[in-house]
Amino acid sequence: MTSESAHITRPGGLPLDERITGALVGAAVGDALGGPVEGYSPEQITERHGGRVHGVVGPWNGDAWRTARPVAPYHKGDGHVTDDTLMTHALVRVYATVRDHLDAYAVADHLVPDLMTNPRWIPELEAETIPLHRIFLAEKWLVARLHYGHADPREAGTGNIVNCGAAMYMAPVGLVNAAHPAAAYAEALDVAGAHQSSYGREAAGVLAAAVAAACAPGATADSVVAACLALAKDGTREAIEKVCDVAARYSDFESALGPLREAVSPYDTVGPDYRSPSLGARRPSRLHAVEELPVALGMVVVAGGDFRHAVLGAVNYGRDCDSIATMAGAVTGALGSPVPEEWAKTVAEASRLDLWEPAVTLTGVAREVFARDVDRRRAHERAFAELGGPGCSD
Repeated sequence: MTSESAHITRPGGLPLDERITGALVGAAVGDALGGPVEGYSPEQITERHGGRVHGVVGPWNGDAWRTARPVAPYHKGDGHVTDDTLMTHALVRVYATVRDHLDAYAVADHLVPDLMTNPRWIPELEAETIPLHRIFLAEKWLVARLHYGHADPREAGTGNIVNCGAAMYMAPVGLVNAAHPAAAYAEALDVAGAHQSSYGREAAGVLAAAVAAACAPGATADSVVAACLALAKDGTREAIEKVCDVAARYSDFESALGPLREAVSPYDTVGPDYRSPSLGARRPSRLHAVEELPVALGMVVVAGGDFRHAVLGAVNYGRDCDSIATMAGAVTGALGSPVPEEWAKTVAEASRLDLWEPAVTLTGVAREVFARDVDRRRAHERAFAELGGPGCSD
């Protein structure tokens, strides 16, 4: 797969801390920009805003956001992040506690209690409360299954709505495994087992792999997609391949909006009316995929890895565009494309969040985990050498 835009190179020498900051801040900014137009079509977005969205906008229903349906009582817009960012930051806090690789048990032992017991400022509710009061049904499932149902964390995701709920906050797994997509994929699949099954779980693994691949020196949009295709399975792999092949023909999101939707539609179970899902929506399948991940990667290809272009493409795509923009923002941010300072500042102030502190925390954790990985690998090499296998002489 090739495209003129995809060959824009990113600085290969960007240090880990800048890539982690770019990914986490970029994901939050994408989330906030996409929130107010989530659930609508590109045509509806254009009509509502008098053209494409090019930055932070207000709520779809203006001052009536408290009572307007179907999204009341959430104040989506004005730079407010949504549950995508709340869950991402929660996962960073789990890493900060465990300070090592995570698994499904870490979700049960740390993430679920955090969602249930620690009040935080929730921008869309304009109130301080526990995150459980804001997260969607597919995330409330974590609490129902793990805290109240005492399910095996490795299997708790079975039976849940199959959607992008786990993938939307899996960027930290890719960052802790920076430049090692296969390790990110495996860890994310384990973590997401507590939350999702089928292609929802698969999307979580592939999104983590995409972010890890984007951290590699010299990474491009094409190399990220190649890493994803090398790991993805079943309908998820096919959807990514088809969407990104179409994306490679375009260099501006405006002309790509319709073709990307057409390319992903055979794999998307929700159907043409996002707010009225089909009877087969969000059920397990080896033939299907979540819509959000392939489209996000497609927008990264269209934009050639440029943050602003990819995120605006994701936002104006509509449908579940806050999650699409979150993923596109995480990947392009990890590639090193700068997040516009004015957007980041507006989102941080409006959401009353320090968007940079989680990146500092996760950078420290990533370095500690890598050091442990090196020690574990060397111990294995020594043991294997004693068994008569090839080993290091020291």
